[in-house]
Amino acid sequence: MKRRSTLRRQLMLIYAGPFFIISAVLLTIPLLGASQTSPVAPGGEPHPVERSAEFPVTTWSLSLFGLMVLSLLVGWVVAGRFVAPLRTINSTAREISANNLHRRLGSMGRNDEFAELAETLDDLFARLEAAFAAQRQFVANASHELRTPLTAQRTLLQVAMADPDVNVDSMRSASEEVLALGAAQERLIGALLSLSDGQVGVERPVAFDLAAVARRVAMTRRATDVRITTRLQPTPMAGDLELVESLVANLVDNGLRHNVPDGWVEVVTETEAGFARVIVRNSGPVVPHEELHRLFEPFQRMKAQRVGHGDGHGLGLAIVRAIAWAHSCDPVARALPEGGLEVRVTFPPRGVPQ
Repeated sequence: MKRRSTLRRQLMLIYAGPFFIISAVLLTIPLLGASQTSPVAPGGEPHPVERSAEFPVTTWSLSLFGLMVLSLLVGWVVAGRFVAPLRTINSTAREISANNLHRRLGSMGRNDEFAELAETLDDLFARLEAAFAAQRQFVANASHELRTPLTAQRTLLQVAMADPDVNVDSMRSASEEVLALGAAQERLIGALLSLSDGQVGVERPVAFDLAAVARRVAMTRRATDVRITTRLQPTPMAGDLELVESLVANLVDNGLRHNVPDGWVEVVTETEAGFARVIVRNSGPVVPHEELHRLFEPFQRMKAQRVGHGDGHGLGLAIVRAIAWAHSCDPVARALPEGGLEVRVTFPPRGVPQ
C-alpha cells in the first residue's frame, strides 16, 4: 500500500524551504565578501590572492548542512503545533459513535478556523444524535403501541376460525373489526412517523406565511358539533413548511378531539417583534394545572380523559413539541379557567438559527 504523505510532513517542507534559503543567502554573502578581501602590504598595496582559495568551502558546506537540519527541525515543530488541533479533532471524532453521540469537541480554547470546524462537527453530531434518538424512540413507541391491536387482531381471527358454527355473517363481522384495527394501526404509524420527522430537525428552512398554513388547515377540518373560528394576521416566518403545517394540524385536531358537544376551537396567528406565533384555543372540561406538562409526552393523557372522539393515540401534542423544538422554540400550554386548553407556539424571527 502506498504510504501517505502526512499534512505535517508537507507543512514541514513548506516552512523549512524558505527558512533554509534565506539562511543560506545570509550565510553566503558575508563569506563571499570575506573571500574578496586581500591583506594589505606595508607599502599600502594589497597582495594578490586567488579568490577560489580564499572561499571557505568546507565551512560553508558544513554550515549549510547544519542550516538544513535546523530548518527541518523548526519546520517539523511549527507544523506539529499547527496540526495539533486537527489531531485532537480527528481522535475525538473517531471516539464518537452511535452510543456516545452526546460528546462534543467544543471550542478547544481557540477562536479561529479550527474552532469553526469543531463547531460545524458539533452541529453534525447533534443532528446525528437527534436522528438516532428519534429512531430509538420510534421503535420503542411503535413496539409498545402496536402490540395491543396486533394481539386483538390475532384473537379475533382465532375466535372466528375456532367457532364451529362460523358463517358468512360472523366472518364478515370479524373481518370488519380486523379492518378497523388495521386502520387504527395505520393512523398510529402515521402519527409516529410525524413524531420521528419532527425530532430529526430542520435542514433547509423556507419562507412562508403562517397565516396561510393555518387557514388551509382550518378549511380542511370539519366537525358537526364543534365550531372552528379563525383570527389570522399575515405572519411571515421561515422553517420547514410541511412540519409547521403538521404542527398546526395536530393542534387543531387535538382541540377538536378533546372537546365537548357544541364546543369551539379558535385559531390565531400574529407577529410580535419579528416573532411569528400561532395560538389554538378550545373549549372542554377543566384541565388540572399539574397535568399540563404530561400532555406533551408521547402516549400520555389526562387521568380523567377529556370527552372526545376516541380516535387519538396521545401523540398530537408530542408531535407539536417535537416540531417546535426542531424550530428552536417551545410550545406553551395554559388551562382556560372556564375549561379547555390554549397552546401557543412562538417561532424565532425569520426561522431557524443555523
